[in-house]
Parts: sequence; structure tokens; C-alpha cells
Amino acid sequence: MTMEVTYRGTVYPWQCDHVGHMNIMWYVGKFDEANWNLFARIGLTPTYLRNSGRGMAAVQQNITYRRELVAGDIVEIRSALLEIGEKSIRFMHEMRNGETGELAASCEISGVHMDRQARKSVMFTDAVRRSAAKQYRQCRGRDGLRRGSRAENLAPGIPGRAMPRFEPSPAAR
Repeated sequence: MTMEVTYRGTVYPWQCDHVGHMNIMWYVGKFDEANWNLFARIGLTPTYLRNSGRGMAAVQQNITYRRELVAGDIVEIRSALLEIGEKSIRFMHEMRNGETGELAASCEISGVHMDRQARKSVMFTDAVRRSAAKQYRQCRGRDGLRRGSRAENLAPGIPGRAMPRFEPSPAAR
């Protein structure tokens, strides 16, 4: 799988905790910044989100920590789209030490496309789905299609399991 760079930065001393490595809150923040670069590549740009009244919400995030990053380390995050459904998306990030190439952490996130005013999930536009399919093919190549899968029907060229249906809580309705 080819992963594209979605974030580059560094670890600052004030991002480190009492044991001298980057605190976990900063891993989450750097992964979040990578999210927005990945989203922009498939058409979920800041302009689109503002003008359409849409937003993205994470519903599950799993992080695996492998190696410490310390003040002064260069950070690079590469990302790949794993799946897109009618209203949901799943993708992954790998955070590496930019100097050594060592894997510091990986993150898999599931999110939903939502109407910010109604606070309900909504379908992605056809343009976003086409762009996501193109992005997926660039990362995976064309050989990995699972013909007849639900995801293939939703976004041609993107295999994978059906994403769960996400509904707002009763308080948000």
C-alpha cells in the first residue's frame, strides 16, 4: 500500500511530558492535522465544509504507540484511505521519525460526514466519492477489488466491509 505524506512537523520541548517524550495529546493533535490534509485530497476541503454546512466527526480512533518521539525529532505522517461508505469513511495514519524512518505510532480512524445544523449523518457527494475512489486506487492499485461488495457499489473501486450505521444520540435529534 502506498501512503501519501499528510503532515510534517517537529516535536517541541513544551510538547513533552515529565518523562521526556512527546505527550499523547500531541500524537492525537498531529494525527488530526493529517486528517484534514487527507480529507482535502478527496474534496472535503475547508471551503466545501464551510459552504455546504457539512462537517466530519470521528466516531472511533485506535492508536498504537511503538517508539517515543522526543524534543527536536522531525515527525512525518503518511496516510491512506481504507474505505468509504455512503456516509462514513475509514482511514489510517503512520507517524514516523522523519530522520530515522522508525514507526512511532499508527492510527486508524472511522468518521462520518454530517450536516452540522441537523447534527445527523448525511451522504457524501458523488464528487467526493469519485475522488475517494481515485485516491484509493492510487494507494492500492486496481488489483485489490472485491467484486460485488457493498462498498464497491457505494464507491466503485473501494472494497471492504460495510461500515456501521451511525445515528446521533437522542439528545442530538
